[in-house]
Amino acid sequence: MCGGVIYYNGEYEKRVFFPEMTACIPVKSKQGHHLLLPWGRRRAQDGKLPMGGWARLDSIYAGRWDRWFPVPVKLPLLQFMEKDLEGNSHWHSLTKGQWIQGLVAKEGYEQRLYVVTIEPEQSDAIYQRWPRILSG
Repeated sequence: MCGGVIYYNGEYEKRVFFPEMTACIPVKSKQGHHLLLPWGRRRAQDGKLPMGGWARLDSIYAGRWDRWFPVPVKLPLLQFMEKDLEGNSHWHSLTKGQWIQGLVAKEGYEQRLYVVTIEPEQSDAIYQRWPRILSG
């Protein structure tokens, strides 16, 4: 479910985990702008956007995110961390030209980033959900 990420902030590699209250992830908009946005929302955080840090692709297609005016963005990450079905963490690297798809949701002045996830394609996958990785 992508519980952690590593990205290059221009000076060094930065490691961020979703449970951190101040977790932010860089996004690249369709217009090419780079922003650092808060990653999802936790129970202890005020706001009206959905709890959690992930958006299932099928729920986006079903229109469940429409009321938050979702905007697709690219997440220029170096690595991401997934926990397997047994709770063990595994880091995965992205290759040059790959990115993870994100969704920016808005409610008034509140704006947060959610990592888009899919169900793994392999029937014997060791993960329940997987970030949507695109390239081009």
